[in-house]
Amino acid sequence: MKILSFNDHTPSTDASAILIANNEDPREVSLEGVSRIDLHFPKFTDGRAYSQAFLLRRRLGFKGEIRATGDVLIDQLVAMARTGFDVAVLREGLDATAAQRQFDRFPSFYQGSAVDTQPLFAKAAA
Repeated sequence: MKILSFNDHTPSTDASAILIANNEDPREVSLEGVSRIDLHFPKFTDGRAYSQAFLLRRRLGFKGEIRATGDVLIDQLVAMARTGFDVAVLREGLDATAAQRQFDRFPSFYQGSAVDTQPLFAKAAA
């Protein structure tokens, strides 16, 4: 997962990048020609964007970039990566260099994820 600081993120003005609001159903959005989708976390306690990312990856098969914006905290990054986000823009004032420690704490998971659907036991058997 790519981590951006608040200052490194620039909203796209390109038609190939769209923002899907938290109250929108991704199944009702045309994804034709879209290469980047921004999903917004208005508060860190609002998890609707996790569901949207998972839906986009697993059910709709979206292969482009899914970017988390808004109130994104470092402790959310692992869950974001597992639900399908490629890029996270940290909340203003957070240090992007500290983010890698969060991934180092959780090097693997027993269950599959939106990106890697195979569970750990199946990988070991292969």
